[in-house]
Order: sequence, then structure tokens, then C-alpha cells
Amino acid sequence: MRRLEKAGLVGLGLVAGISLSLQFAAMAEKEAVVTPLPVEELRAFTEVFSQIKNNYVEPVTDKQLFTNAIKGMLNGLDPHSAYLDADEFKDLQVSTQGEFGGLGIEVGMEDGLIKVISPIEDTPAYLAGVKTGDLILKLDDSLVKGMSLNDAVKRMRGKPGSKIILTILRKNEHKPLIITVVRAVIKVQSVKAKLLESGYAFVRITQFQEHTGENLSTALDKLVKENKGPLKGMVLDLRNDPGGLLDGAVAVSAAFLAKDALVVYTEGRTEEAKMRLTTSPENYLRGNSKNDYEKIIPASIKSVPLVVLVNGGSASASEIVAGALQDHKRAVIMGTQTFGKGSVQTVLPLGNNTAIKLTTARYYTPGGRSIQAKGIVPDILVEDPTASGSDSVLNLRESDLNKHLINDKQADDKADFSHKTEAAPKNGTENSPPVEFGTKNDYQLNQALNLLKGMQILQGK
Repeated sequence: MRRLEKAGLVGLGLVAGISLSLQFAAMAEKEAVVTPLPVEELRAFTEVFSQIKNNYVEPVTDKQLFTNAIKGMLNGLDPHSAYLDADEFKDLQVSTQGEFGGLGIEVGMEDGLIKVISPIEDTPAYLAGVKTGDLILKLDDSLVKGMSLNDAVKRMRGKPGSKIILTILRKNEHKPLIITVVRAVIKVQSVKAKLLESGYAFVRITQFQEHTGENLSTALDKLVKENKGPLKGMVLDLRNDPGGLLDGAVAVSAAFLAKDALVVYTEGRTEEAKMRLTTSPENYLRGNSKNDYEKIIPASIKSVPLVVLVNGGSASASEIVAGALQDHKRAVIMGTQTFGKGSVQTVLPLGNNTAIKLTTARYYTPGGRSIQAKGIVPDILVEDPTASGSDSVLNLRESDLNKHLINDKQADDKADFSHKTEAAPKNGTENSPPVEFGTKNDYQLNQALNLLKGMQILQGK
């Protein structure tokens, strides 16, 4: 089985212009497990099938009934298992390459409405002012209530250049907001990097894609050359990064950790679901590639003082990286508690250009922590003063999703903020637009930079 088929993706739900974290698996390479059929349940199913066929107010095709039955089986399991029709399966495969069509928002369901988990940076939805925590009430003139998540996402997709009107409910707004978004082909730049000032670098990862590891290696090499020598400190920004490919998370971790260090391990019911992924090249290089792009990373990067910024929009692959760096004491984690998606989904093709996305494992940090329904608790809590309600992303987490998997390490269920805290000044109003990450007005980034400078002073003494 190819490397991608084994490792795959680890991210959030559906995107209007899809962005998921999954695991691709080849059904043909697995032997079917023969189990006895539940006769009574099958009898009930066929009876319901017959009643619908004969008595429903309008004719229904067999294909429609069976498709709905498959969707129901998967939707009833957890928030991340789903049936993917031909279009959705194709979109999923394309999205991991960093280019896809849609609005550019990560979404989930809450009380029958679409809830925005995270607008993807620099996309139409982000630029139009859609925010984390927004509830979408209507798509054009159609009420969302009663739609499935897949149906709503389909309506949000469309021809680039076409418009869609979103009716949005937002906390602290007294009436619904009407936001018009122009659909576009979404091209997500996975890695952004720059020198903040002499000796101090900023690297932002917006999504874990096929070439994230390679792009990061190139960016780190360029930063050191631009600085004309080793860096004094670096900020790795994972805020609002919804996840992506698992081997991308391993590659990013490998850039900063020692050789053969454990990044993440998974536990599931089958042997295929049990993995231990280290920083060895075979765990992040695709297929049979022998070109280890991380060889170009300057050796000084392994020891550069590092601060990782996270928030409630940091999920899955982002949490894997933050958890690995935290457990190995390689970085200080700063920001707010992450989303808490600690499960792995496997994409199982069905042979007719459709697939199912099935939750097959939980993942754990090197120290054995389960992130599921809890997330990563930062070493230093620093809130974003421009976020509605003091970091509105805290309003939605994995634990808020209907039928979410529980954290199997019960003692870890509750977050602990007994660490050092840094309160943010309350600048602006509840509805102030968010400050662009990586700019001089980015409060959390400024706090990270101050910490790095303080570490440099202490190191000098």
C-alpha cells in the first residue's frame, strides 16, 4: 500500500471548496471481513424500503433510497464520517493539492444550521468578512434548516465568478447579516515566511498540503540565507489552520525535531489503523521518492528558539505538530486552546467513483495524550483582543459537535489553564475586524516575539 494510502489526512469537516484531513486506502487491497448478517434488522430495512417505494407522496428511485441509507449510516456515527458522491470525492482529491473551487470556509453543522469553523485565509469568504463562529441561516433564498451538510456545501460551490448571498447570525449582532460572496477557484498558499526583523523569523502554515514539507524546507533555507546567518528565534503560526495531510504534519515536525523522534501514533481496531510515525524520511516522503527535501534545511533550525501560535481554529494536523513540539519540549506553545479533533478518517473508494470517509483511529501525541474533544492547551495563554468575545473561536470545538467521539483518556477531558497567562488588552469593539496574522498589529505575534527576545537575553546570561 502506498505511503499516502497508509497515512492520508487528519483534519476537520467539510469545506465549501473542501478541506479535509483523511487517510486514503485502496479497497481492492483489503480482504473483506465476513460477518453474519443481522436478519431481523435487514427484514426491518426491507420493510421500510418497501413502504417508502409504495406509499411516499412522490416516486423515489432505488438509487436515491440506497444512497440516503448509506448517508444515514455514516452520518449517525460521528461528525466526520460521511458518504462522498462522485463530485465530493473528486473535490477531496483535488483539495489536497492546494487548489479547489468554492468560497473557502471550513464548516460544520450545529442545531440544523451551518456553523463556520474557520474561513481560509485570503479566500473569497475571508475577504468578504465571514468569521469563525458565524451561523449561516440562508444560502441565497434557501433556508439551511433541513439541509444535510453535504447538500449545503454543494449549494455553496459553483462556477467561479458567480455570487452567493449568505444570511448570517453572529454573536452580539442584533439582526442577521447579509454577506455577498463571489465564488472563485481557491488557491491556498500553504507556507508563508518572512523575517520580522534581523534574527527573528515568522513562518505561517495555512493548511497541510502535498507540498507543505517541501515548501517549508525551501522557506527555512531562504530565511537563514536572508538573515546571513543562524536565526535568534522563530514563530511558527498554526492559527486557524484546519489540518490536512498527515505526512505534511510529520514533515513540519521533522524540520524542528531530532532524527527518529516520535511525532504521532494512532490506535484503532484494525492493524492498518495502528501507526507510529517518526521524523524518518519514509514517514513524510511520498511514494518511492528518494529526494529528501529536508536535507536543505540549515542545521541551526533544529535548535533555534521556537514559539508556536495556536487558537481554536487550529485543528487536527496542526494539533499533531503543536503536540509533538510541546511533548518534546522543543517549543513554547502560545495562544488559546485548540479545536480538539483527535481522530483519523480513512477514505475508502467504493469502485463507482464514490467513497466513504470513515473514522478509523484516534491519534496521540508522543507523550500519550489524546487530543480528541480536548485539544492542545498552550503553555502560555494569550488571547486575541480583536476576536469577538475574547477569541470567538473558543465558541466552537470538537466537543461541541453532535455525536463527537469522547476522549478515551477521561482524566484529560477538561482543559487546564493553570499555566502562565498573558491577558490581552481590550482594544476595539466586539465586532472589530480581525487583524491580519503576521502584521505589526498582530498582538499574539508581538507577544511571541517578546518572549523570544527574552529567551535570547536569558540565554546570553
